[in-house]
Amino acid sequence: MEGTVEGDGSGAGRYTLRPTRISNEDILFCIDVGPESMVELKVAMSPNGRPSTRLDSIKQAILLFINAKLTINPENRFAFASLGKSASWLRKEFSSEVESAFAAFRVLPATSSSSNADLTSLFRVAAHEAKKSRAQNRLLRVILIYCRSSIRPHHQWPVNQKLFTLDVVYLHEKPGPDNYPQEVYNSLVDAVEHVSEYEGYTLETGQLLARILFRYMCMLLSHPQQRCPRDQLDIPKPLGKKLPAADSMTTDDSITVSGKSEVQNIRT
Repeated sequence: MEGTVEGDGSGAGRYTLRPTRISNEDILFCIDVGPESMVELKVAMSPNGRPSTRLDSIKQAILLFINAKLTINPENRFAFASLGKSASWLRKEFSSEVESAFAAFRVLPATSSSSNADLTSLFRVAAHEAKKSRAQNRLLRVILIYCRSSIRPHHQWPVNQKLFTLDVVYLHEKPGPDNYPQEVYNSLVDAVEHVSEYEGYTLETGQLLARILFRYMCMLLSHPQQRCPRDQLDIPKPLGKKLPAADSMTTDDSITVSGKSEVQNIRT
């Protein structure tokens, strides 16, 4: 969907979308099952009392996404794959049933060391499924959740073949002698731009906090045909700016809330 930016010459603008029919979505989740998906999160505990891992929070975030997406449109459908050295199916049939996610989670493979992350097979599968989706007047989207801080993903894909939209959530470690998340992030951004039919988002964090992942999944609820460009996306807004001037003074009984949107450069 094409959009325009209207402004008054002051630099401020409003992004508007031209009316068009919105397609139902087929969404393929691809979950990284490398060793870094088992890194423990800060504070969070699982129901059985053990510390929650990235993979635990990924499962929870996907369930949050699916329930919200089905509330928005019950005709949306979901399928699941995992990423080791390459992509492989967890559950191939697209379904509107939340139970399909639980079935996919039950067959998630054990994590193992991997020195490679080839996205070519994922793109090949997505292109094949996208053609089937188009035949049903549907739209295919891939959401890749990637967790490796020292392995740059690669692919071999023609630049003029854009049949689906790719979103990426990148959960990484801080930069260090053995980690170079900025280079990995750059590769993911290039992949999104290379294959996406509509505007694809690349969201990253080096903080071991489940709430950031949940926030990102809420941002990805936006339909690809209704998105503004990523560099014009200014959500979530800092909450501190929404406080009335009279209420913004800090007292002993008040809590000052402030926030800051993620930026594309990965900070140390």
